[in-house]
Amino acid sequence: MPVPIEILNKFPKLSNEQLMNNLSNPTGKNKLIIDTDTANEIDDQFALAWALLSEDKIDLLGVTAEPYSFQHHKEELLQAFNIIKEDKEINENNRSLVDSYRDWVHGLIDTNQHPNDIYFDTPKEGVEKSYQEIIKIFDKLNMPYKGKVFRGSDQYLTNFEEPLITESSAVIVNTCLLYPNEKIYVCAIGCLTNIASALLMEPKIINNLVVVWTSGFPTHSINSNTNSLNLVQDVMSSQLLFECGVANVYLPGYHVGAQLTLSLPDMKEFVRGKGAIGNYLYELYTNNPLHKQRGVIDQTWRTWVIWDVINIAWMLDASWVPSQIVPSPTLNDELYWNREKESFPMREAYGVNRDAIFHDFFTKIDKLK
Repeated sequence: MPVPIEILNKFPKLSNEQLMNNLSNPTGKNKLIIDTDTANEIDDQFALAWALLSEDKIDLLGVTAEPYSFQHHKEELLQAFNIIKEDKEINENNRSLVDSYRDWVHGLIDTNQHPNDIYFDTPKEGVEKSYQEIIKIFDKLNMPYKGKVFRGSDQYLTNFEEPLITESSAVIVNTCLLYPNEKIYVCAIGCLTNIASALLMEPKIINNLVVVWTSGFPTHSINSNTNSLNLVQDVMSSQLLFECGVANVYLPGYHVGAQLTLSLPDMKEFVRGKGAIGNYLYELYTNNPLHKQRGVIDQTWRTWVIWDVINIAWMLDASWVPSQIVPSPTLNDELYWNREKESFPMREAYGVNRDAIFHDFFTKIDKLK
């Protein structure tokens, strides 16, 4: 549903000059909160570790845990599995469904699994696992976490009138109010529940809040964003980001962040043996929970996308993630971009310098060996 006008009217209308200032590329050292669903796979851990190792550019004020769940896949996965397994006719009515789940289904078949064998964490379980995983990353780097790690919502937004008030949404609000004359960046590397709740709790934080979010397709794409986990879990929060007028630095996952791949040889050469964190990231890579969930059995020739390092890359050196100012679209209920209501500007990435990004990450982690 579109964000009701009475909700949007609660937000201050930033001048074009103020919004463009908030959207300018970061320079120097900046205050940052990382909002993350750290335990859903492995990329968030890389991003968090890199941020913690980049104290020269990042003043990390807090890390907030987001919920996550793959439960929304179960019904469609089961439908696609039955069509493919039973060799049913593929027609115009089911072709899109089958195409979306084909690789997953064949992985399950190849490993003698059934969709009903897969346990999908609930959002409540997801946020707690993410909270504990954040602490583990701090511990692996021998860095104190007390007072810096916060639990977030254990559910998704269902009503724009009822923000989900948690210690994570509160810390976002309080940080923005504590530093009214400084930009507060929030790197969103999960769904947007905590951030949307913070905006609804105190709309005036858009004066100095900058949301740096990775998700979905580029806004010029004709594709639906239904396959984007960060977006589809909490559609209402996603819609709010593109309509409320907050500074939005949008880093598309598909076609852009998707270029940020690492291979097993990369991990063996540049990550394994680089301190406790390097060994842990290598363990995660070689025991990726999504491999088991999706029936991936041979990773020797595969790469894996480390999606969420794109946010940290932009914070450290915006030239590594080239971007431009574009009109903000809205997001309809079918999760297509809608350009009929283009309004305020936003910043959108259109590329990455993969080698420069991972060179910086490898250089910093190498000092830990």
